[in-house]
Amino acid sequence: MNESVTFRKIIHIDMDAFYASVEQMDNPELRGKPIAVGGSEARGVVAAASYEARKFGVRSALSGVKAKRNCPDLIFVRPRFDRYKEISKKIHRIFHDYTDLIEPLSLDEAYLDVTQNKKGNPSASLLAQEIRDRIFTEIGLTASAGISVNKFVAKIASDYHKPNGQKTVGPEEVIPFLEALPIRKFYGVGKVTTEKMYQLGIFTGADLKLKSEEFLEKHFGKSGRYYYHVVRGIHNSEVKSQRIAKSVAAEHTFESNLSSEIFMLEQLEKIAQQLEKRLQRHKVAGKTVTLKIKYSDFSLQTRSKTLPYFVADKSLILETVKELLYQERMKDSVRLLGISLSNLNTDSERKKAVAVQLKFNF
Repeated sequence: MNESVTFRKIIHIDMDAFYASVEQMDNPELRGKPIAVGGSEARGVVAAASYEARKFGVRSALSGVKAKRNCPDLIFVRPRFDRYKEISKKIHRIFHDYTDLIEPLSLDEAYLDVTQNKKGNPSASLLAQEIRDRIFTEIGLTASAGISVNKFVAKIASDYHKPNGQKTVGPEEVIPFLEALPIRKFYGVGKVTTEKMYQLGIFTGADLKLKSEEFLEKHFGKSGRYYYHVVRGIHNSEVKSQRIAKSVAAEHTFESNLSSEIFMLEQLEKIAQQLEKRLQRHKVAGKTVTLKIKYSDFSLQTRSKTLPYFVADKSLILETVKELLYQERMKDSVRLLGISLSNLNTDSERKKAVAVQLKFNF
């Protein structure tokens, strides 16, 4: 990359084990111990796990039963989402001291565009360090950061030195960084896609870069074009601080009407997976889960539940959908099912980012 190209300076801040870290901060007896926020030994799923618990394979969306099996000493803690939201607001107040171009992905992570910033500091790396220092000093929590020319690389970089670290990938380092990166580390490449890439001989960014755009589109559809560009450091999505949509949804109309709730659950799992992908694409999460049911007589029914926390994970969405499905008996066979997520974690207003052409001082 050369200096005549328009570059942005993007910081991705990711709090370290946020929910669990808040619980350990507020309750000294939990510090240094494996804890799971949410779930229980008998039911439910884990919303977050401390680093002590992660060593035993305890992760978010894991069932409480399996989590306890993996880590017998695991301590389950009831979520306090009002508290997490309160802390998140304090973190965002720190962000706003540096820039108003902030795109929250959830309570615990956000993109910041500091190409032009309130401190007039040309070094995005120094700004990220200062922000992390302030979060630790003023709030008591650690955060990790990734700094680069676009959101894609910054997101990957923030995971590089976790917890409590940061990594900068400057303009001239982007291509070598991506070429050396294991394909499973690429943001947007999940387990299924990773396995498919392995079968095609794609194990690193360098392997991916050898494939033509036509080859990738043939094997991965529209996503192939995305993979072709991001491995070349091309990702022009701006940091967006305004609301994108009020809800995200997925639905399916069936060729034959469904009368068995078992078959409905099978279809709802597929719909939830499709919804998860859309949420990832829009980089949003939501609190209100709605199940849409259209019966064979074309009458429409919706059942909703608002959760005390934001979700974007298929497993968490499906757990709520099952509850809604069994809320009452079906009045007829079903021809359409849909799931939507609303009450999203996006801002109501957004200021448009201005890309500035300048020489980078990372």
